[in-house]
Formats: sequence, structure tokens, C-alpha cells
Amino acid sequence: QARLVESGGGLVQAGGSLRLSCTTSGIASSIVAMNWYRQAPGKQREFVSGINRGGSTNYADSVKGRFTISRGDTKNTLYLQMNSLKPEDTGVYYCNERTQYNDDYWGQGTQVTVSS
Repeated sequence: QARLVESGGGLVQAGGSLRLSCTTSGIASSIVAMNWYRQAPGKQREFVSGINRGGSTNYADSVKGRFTISRGDTKNTLYLQMNSLKPEDTGVYYCNERTQYNDDYWGQGTQVTVSS
């Protein structure tokens, strides 16, 4: 069973919204941070947004003001609300979990396609 499972990707028109979810089977108390990355065709994987154990968030400049990261009450679920989507947001979105033991876990990715 995969440690991280993402869902919520799909096809949307420019200006639309999607909400990505990621559920981890890891122990919430051992998680230092959870992040979203994305990879567009032919490009390197890039950081999109992250949230740490204390709830502090950060965003790539390209998504500030449009995307919102959050965690569920049990801290085992991560969300990414994406509004005002642009074609350049297209890519495979990956959930990442970083633990206090310096372990890094990745989900299988979910495809987001924004049409113009």
C-alpha cells in the first residue's frame, strides 16, 4: 500500500478551480512538513507549496494569491485549493511528506490539465 495517495486532478478550463487531496498513512506526529510539487512535460519538478508542523505555509511566487494549502484536522490529509488556474499550471502534481527522521516520501502524482 502506498504511503501517500493523491486525488483531485483533472481537466479544467483556464480560470477554473480544482482541489487536490493527499492522504498519508504515516504517523502525523512524526511529520515535519508536507508539500506539493509539480512537473510539467519536459521540465524539472518544482516546488509549489508547503506547510510545516506548526502550520506555517509558503508558496512559489507563480501561485501566490491563487493556491491555498491546508491540512485536515487529523493532520493526515493535505489539500491544495487551486483557483484562477492557468494553462501554465498544467502538470503532474506530487504530494511530499518529510518526517523528523529525515525521510522523504512521495505520492504517485495526479494529473492537472488546464485548457486555454
